[in-house]
Amino acid sequence: MTSPSPLDDPENAAFAWARWRRMMRLMIAITIVAVLGVLAYVRMELPEVSIHFYIAVGLGVGLSMLLMSALMGLVFMSNGTGHDDSVVDPLADRD
Repeated sequence: MTSPSPLDDPENAAFAWARWRRMMRLMIAITIVAVLGVLAYVRMELPEVSIHFYIAVGLGVGLSMLLMSALMGLVFMSNGTGHDDSVVDPLADRD
């Protein structure tokens, strides 16, 4: 039987999700700066490419960074709240 997760408590869950949203706002700002930097670099190195290339590069870099930061934020939230500790490993007794 699994023990209850700390995220089952509404107060703990609200705090954890607020911290995750705050981290995501920071990562959105960092992503915007990174995308602008990459687009400026591409503009200097490849001035004759189509606008579609800039759109693809901007979306690729931006969405990749946001997806990675969202998933890593969920990992940090799960570990930081003790949610990972509430899982029981049924194979831990086998040696």
